[in-house]
Amino acid sequence: MRATLLLVTLACAIVVLIPLPSWSYRDHLTAEQKAQLEKIQTLRIDVIALTDKGAADAAPLADVAARRMNELEYAVVQDGGKPHDAVLKIKCEQHKTWEGTTVAGGDADLPDAPSRLWKGPACQLTYLLGDMKVKWQKEVRTDFEDAESAAQAAHGGEPGAYAIAKLREKLELYDFPLLLTAEWGQPNRLLKLLDAADTPKTRKIKIISLLGEMQADAALPKLKQALQDRELNKEAAVALGDLGPEGIPILADILKTSKQTDLQAAAAKGLGKIGGINGDVRVVDPLLSMLDAPGLDIRVQTEIVWALGKVPDKRSLAPLKALYKKVLVIRDPENKDLQALKEALNWSTKQLDLDEHLSQASPDDEFLLCFRLVSTAWSTDIS
Repeated sequence: MRATLLLVTLACAIVVLIPLPSWSYRDHLTAEQKAQLEKIQTLRIDVIALTDKGAADAAPLADVAARRMNELEYAVVQDGGKPHDAVLKIKCEQHKTWEGTTVAGGDADLPDAPSRLWKGPACQLTYLLGDMKVKWQKEVRTDFEDAESAAQAAHGGEPGAYAIAKLREKLELYDFPLLLTAEWGQPNRLLKLLDAADTPKTRKIKIISLLGEMQADAALPKLKQALQDRELNKEAAVALGDLGPEGIPILADILKTSKQTDLQAAAAKGLGKIGGINGDVRVVDPLLSMLDAPGLDIRVQTEIVWALGKVPDKRSLAPLKALYKKVLVIRDPENKDLQALKEALNWSTKQLDLDEHLSQASPDDEFLLCFRLVSTAWSTDIS
């Protein structure tokens, strides 16, 4: 019993440690602070560049940041005395090891430093809402850790200047404006960029993903529209899963009728998200109806299995066990798709067995729910 208690305690601790989406920190803000984020229009950008020889010219980095934020139609002011709604802080260093800044200006050894093992050039991005530093941070790094060796190999001149120049290139590519806009809860800016004819496909895919993870109701019409675009429909299907029960009939129809394997798989994954996040068992019937359908691609079948394991409904257990029994006798270790299906079946049947146990448990056993929380969280990455 003590061993079980220890395992459960560790499981619950893992739940706490599982990284959340960046904008989930909004949950810790007051209603007034969230309203402030949603109204952010004007930014001041504060950039610091540090090399082994001291401070470097940060103006090129600030110019990149300002131009990138302008893409989302934010106004940028350079003068701290002018009115602004938030401050975007960017600190770029030739040697970025620890997070945070001491009074003396050096890096502080903080226990939650995200780059504890990194010793090379990096930029850390944070922001201030008024005088409050919000618990949001991102980091971009160069492809090299040793600036001296990299500069010498590229005949790039002085290592510090070379490192800062390469970090500027990284800021040109890293889509922090999208992440900040999602963090601030401003889907309309993302939707406008999604509609722009000159927005690259890769960026549209990122926008669709963010809109789903933000659970932005305003995005529903655009996601439905994106389902008609062969280049965007897979991401749109998964994003619909984040938006909730409204997506069930759409995704169920795609799963049943689509001729695109990838789109069918995305629809199954979206249904699994709806069931897992909202506990909506209405996703179970369409998933079970296609679980062992004739001619179904094994990759779609695998996503259906993952999806069913995320929804606590005992109707799924017998069909999944029957399928598991059937595929276990197939010996083909080189078949990666088959191995992926077996992995999904193993996890999902265990999850549903656990759910069955929990449904019969006494109130004193409620802490076992941590196991489901942990397993479901990790399965999101696996599937």
